[in-house]
Amino acid sequence: MRDYPLLVLAVSFVLLSLSLWSGATIFKRRAKLDETLRADFGLVLSAILTLLGLIIGFSFSMSISRYDQRKNYEEAEANAIGTEYLRVDLLPAADAARLRTLLENYLDQRILSYVTRDKRQLSQIDAQTARLQTDLWSTARASGAAQPNPLVALAVAGMNDVLNAQGYTQAAWRNRIPVSAWVLMAAIAVCGNILVGFGARHFGYEAAFLLILPLALSISFFLIADIESPRGGLIRVNPENLISLADSLRAQTAKP
Repeated sequence: MRDYPLLVLAVSFVLLSLSLWSGATIFKRRAKLDETLRADFGLVLSAILTLLGLIIGFSFSMSISRYDQRKNYEEAEANAIGTEYLRVDLLPAADAARLRTLLENYLDQRILSYVTRDKRQLSQIDAQTARLQTDLWSTARASGAAQPNPLVALAVAGMNDVLNAQGYTQAAWRNRIPVSAWVLMAAIAVCGNILVGFGARHFGYEAAFLLILPLALSISFFLIADIESPRGGLIRVNPENLISLADSLRAQTAKP
């Protein structure tokens, strides 16, 4: 569900609204809040909401750091491919021409991997990327074995950087906020809304005012889920560096 931020927004708002209503009706019927206990109740409620705010802030910070990490690896991947595209000139002409073509195709697949959301198409992109990686490495390794010298070794090492960059990117996309953190946020949010409803003096037409808390918390959960979801969110990493590199390579190829 965390890959669908709008679903997180809807489900959390309904759940928290029901928690607020249950605190104002079900629990309040069983236990009336004495005026002498209202100060202690306020202290507990403040502590719960403060704890919830800290956890939401911590989770938001985690999602931002993961988003920044994905952006940094996209930049690193573009740099690795661009550098290797230049280094293949150190190899024999036939191998260099083949590797340039493979790198151009590989770059197109990496861009598609960033912008595509369809799971079936992603599977095809991943399979094509794996095949291109095998071809890239086998060609570079064969050229290095045929002419073992420092310049060729530099080109082979650059190809290794290209392949590693994709692995780092993939690992960063899989690095998500733990499910346990989501469960903890949801549990504390439910408890907080139950207490808010329990402490409400009236729950009539004023209920619309109390719904501000579930709405605010739901929007917070939506924002966290949106930022930390690599593909499902509205806020995603745009492969600007990879696209810019692809345009640059096409411009070079188009020159007479």
